[in-house]
Amino acid sequence: MIAADRPIQRPPEAKLLAIDPVGHLRHVRRDTFIDLLRPGDLVIANDAATLPASLRGVHLPSGGAIEVRLAGWRSFFGEDVSQFAAVVFGSGDYRTPTERRPLPPPLAVGDRLMLGPLSAAIMDVLGHPRLVLLQFEGPTDVIWAGIARHGRPIQYAHIAAPLALWDVWTVIAGPPVAFEPPSAGFALNWRALEALRARGVCFATITHAAGISSTGDDELDKRLPLEEPYEIPATTARAIALARARGGRIVAIGTTVVRALEHAGGRDGIVRAGAGLATGRIDATSRLSVVDAILSGTHEPGSSHYELLRAFADEATLNRADEELRAHGYRTHEFGDAIWIERNASAMGDALAGALGRPEGLRGTRET
Repeated sequence: MIAADRPIQRPPEAKLLAIDPVGHLRHVRRDTFIDLLRPGDLVIANDAATLPASLRGVHLPSGGAIEVRLAGWRSFFGEDVSQFAAVVFGSGDYRTPTERRPLPPPLAVGDRLMLGPLSAAIMDVLGHPRLVLLQFEGPTDVIWAGIARHGRPIQYAHIAAPLALWDVWTVIAGPPVAFEPPSAGFALNWRALEALRARGVCFATITHAAGISSTGDDELDKRLPLEEPYEIPATTARAIALARARGGRIVAIGTTVVRALEHAGGRDGIVRAGAGLATGRIDATSRLSVVDAILSGTHEPGSSHYELLRAFADEATLNRADEELRAHGYRTHEFGDAIWIERNASAMGDALAGALGRPEGLRGTRET
């Protein structure tokens, strides 16, 4: 597939590959995805706004130039938001492909970093020379101000021009808690939301701290996604229960929504309001208990986003989809084209077979 190289959220030529429950594929315009919905369905999107989570600075013990990409936190609900998981690179910037970025200077617990106006200390090295637990120093309002003024959106080499913050905010962006944009939501605009309402389709939101999509290191990428906090409003939990009672489908706009809802649903599939911390990875061995369909960006096989799609469709269907995406010139990455997948019985069978092959047997996506 071709990398989308322009930061345009809703290009008129955006394409969508739609996969129905029996594996039939068809190509439509992305802005017609509403035609795939039925009265009584519930569409759920992630309303997280994206932080300027890339911070340039200096590793003080060595004097070496670094880039810190904030990558995760355990909670965005308390007053103390000073501690983050972060991926650290050596000199250079986004113009160099992530996998070619040099390692940072050797990092150790207690090392201090100067990131523009912000000072931070390394509290732990998390099993990889690029991944650390970072503690910012100073009052919360000073930390937020420093990130806002000095930070830039995390960016990758396929887009040449520097991203502005508004490039990575969806139209429903609310709390600034995501590290990269919940980019499936780029398909939405106010006209689309009005069209949902006119069609008898309900709309709700969750807030999920979407993490980074790539670290530039194959072994570290296998640990993605990292733990991600989320919050499900009471209105959304009630909307899910009502849609199910009426026979409607739960449609997730993006992988972050799937991860939050499936973690919240646990084993019984009942989504309760409140905060949580999504752990583990959804893949072909996962049994979905909440979400019936997903609208997502297109993703390269092997990525954590692609692995999540395997919970919706069997391998043969996804292989055919990959062939179609390549043959029709679909664009990938956050400003690319899209795919729609309705959960099918074959994928559920694959999940059951995979689970029965594990000593712990069948499980949901909640880690216990």
